Amino acid sequence: MDFQELITARRSVRKYDSPIGHEALEAILRQAQQAPSWKNQQTSRCYVVESAESLDELRVSALPEFNRNSSAHAALIVTTFVRNIVGFANGSPVNEIGNGWGAYDLGLHDAYLILAAKNAGYDTLIMGIRDAGVLRAKLGIPENEEIMSVIAVGKGNEAPSVKPRKGLDETVRFL
Repeated sequence: MDFQELITARRSVRKYDSPIGHEALEAILRQAQQAPSWKNQQTSRCYVVESAESLDELRVSALPEFNRNSSAHAALIVTTFVRNIVGFANGSPVNEIGNGWGAYDLGLHDAYLILAAKNAGYDTLIMGIRDAGVLRAKLGIPENEEIMSVIAVGKGNEAPSVKPRKGLDETVRFL
């Protein structure tokens, strides 16, 4: 699939037939690691939940009902970044954004991840409404990592429509 087809085909899917296999997950995660990062620090981290028992337990304890239902039958990837590294020099932020640069790098990583998944024939859903405390405790996520999202990955069971996009005149300023 060429790049334009890939970005057009990628949609947030809320119904899955089956989770993704371990080998396919590893391949997608390797591709996501190719995302650029501040000074190549690579502070993005992923916590992958694959087993049916662990998935059920995590969905019930860490996701609200609508996300629990939307991610059923999919693997879950919790994404984080290590705080106070990117956007910092000698322990101090280099500008007003500070740890926002870690979130920026993680966003690039996650974009690569969801596009790599789609390119491999899998669908995704990025969920930001989750219980970070439960995720941290159940997955052993260190305190120095900022939990950002939970990404469902699996074989989709629906074909969401293409949502309209704002025109460039609303979102871009050419000078």
